[in-house]
Amino acid sequence: MAPSAHPTLTLAGADDALESIAGISGPGSVGRRRDLLHRLFAAATATEQDFLRRLLLRELRQGSTEGLMAEAVAAASATPHALVRRAAMITGDLVEATSIAFDGGEAALGRVRLRLLRPIQPMLAQTAESLDAVFPAAAPMSVEAKLDGARIQVHRLGGDIRIYTRNLNEVTDRLPEIVERVADLPVTAAILDGEAIALGPGHRPLPFQATMSRFGTSSDAAGERDRRPLTPRFFDVIHLEGSDLIDLPLSDRLAALDTLPAELLIDRVSTTDLAVAAEFTDRTLAAGHEGVMVKRLDASYEAGMRGGAWLKVKPVRTLDLVVLAVEWGSGRRGGWLSNLHLGARDPTGGFVMLGKTFKGLTDAMLAWQTEHLLGLETGRHGHVVEVRPELVVEIAFDGVQNSPRYPGGVALRFARVKGYRPDKDPADANTIGSVLALLPGGGDGS
Repeated sequence: MAPSAHPTLTLAGADDALESIAGISGPGSVGRRRDLLHRLFAAATATEQDFLRRLLLRELRQGSTEGLMAEAVAAASATPHALVRRAAMITGDLVEATSIAFDGGEAALGRVRLRLLRPIQPMLAQTAESLDAVFPAAAPMSVEAKLDGARIQVHRLGGDIRIYTRNLNEVTDRLPEIVERVADLPVTAAILDGEAIALGPGHRPLPFQATMSRFGTSSDAAGERDRRPLTPRFFDVIHLEGSDLIDLPLSDRLAALDTLPAELLIDRVSTTDLAVAAEFTDRTLAAGHEGVMVKRLDASYEAGMRGGAWLKVKPVRTLDLVVLAVEWGSGRRGGWLSNLHLGARDPTGGFVMLGKTFKGLTDAMLAWQTEHLLGLETGRHGHVVEVRPELVVEIAFDGVQNSPRYPGGVALRFARVKGYRPDKDPADANTIGSVLALLPGGGDGS
């Protein structure tokens, strides 16, 4: 359809049109929807048509993060950005925080408090390269075992117990054993932050998939008798018996947490000493966990923030893999080859695909790999460019797990590009056997 030569379409007009289209039903509805859609597009310029088309086809990548939207709400409502952000994190809903900002202003935002049985955004961590980057510390830090489990936020108000995921989805009915453990606690009102994890013999962690499989089925599934039980391990408390602890330092929150049974708490040690932190880390890794968290004891709970008060330290593992294909990027990466298809060497002579990643790529790397990989192109299908398997790339990752999605039967967790290795030939790449050996249980996934 020919676009409008002049911009006349308003945001409100487009919203009204889409609302009208969505509300049409009954006999002849297809034709009426089509007429309204044609009218909307006829009123749009070429740029607006492109936006609407991608919006309706769910291909719109506009880069408006929640943080940016919170800044916009603060500016439009003439309220402090910090208060808008805090209200959004505590309510778990930017829309609700927006309503509060416009309806009640700064005073109303300042009155927002925790509400039991309503999840809040979890505090997040940054990554530290090593313990050496943190210690020796000027003040004691809490060094805690970092479990490879699923983040949970548990609310209790009397006999009502609810469990939420990192993304604030409720999963109470899927974790009855955790509900039972929380019901036995000597508290009547609490918000606890922690991990749910599947443990095997000797309390060693089972593969991450064993934990996450519980989040994909409800507790009344046919295979209920075969489900893998999960164990809760808590590392923070942000409300206890009528008192909000969110603004208190971690040292006070841990003192409150220590009133709970020790077997439900994550192992930790408080120290300023690198040697003590390193010894604790070694014990944690030997127990099968993935690393440690290092936390400032004087820091409050910054809901939804990825601040420097919490640092995760994990041993970085890398593999040398071969690029088998690459996908054209979208959004701000449009025009660049971005998503890499990664393969391990098969001793019989070929390569076995393990997965994809576009993480860790800088603009300079994107530009370089686009030019270089187009020179290796052997064919295309859709947005995928197949290339000769000649380019070796060093990939950092957090773990290996079974996966039927890829030919190798395994996938890398949190794979990201560390750098290209032009000094290495494809024959120097890791074999699929060496990758399988990294599976928990030595390759059987158990």
